[in-house]
Amino acid sequence: MLGLVLLGILVLTIGGCACVVWAERGGPRWVRGVATVTLAAGELARLTQRRRRRSLNQNSGDSGGGDAG
Repeated sequence: MLGLVLLGILVLTIGGCACVVWAERGGPRWVRGVATVTLAAGELARLTQRRRRRSLNQNSGDSGGGDAG
């Protein structure tokens, strides 16, 4: 079941990338819409990753740490 979910995500990702390329070459309106959604999802993932890294860097600088027993 997990394999099917991952395969579905892979197919959607490849399809989105294909739509981005096709839209750059002047594809139909629906292709430009899919390309816009794909690029927005990529930007959202990039921002989320930056926030996660920033949060991890701030937490690793804390001096309080774990079991002192």
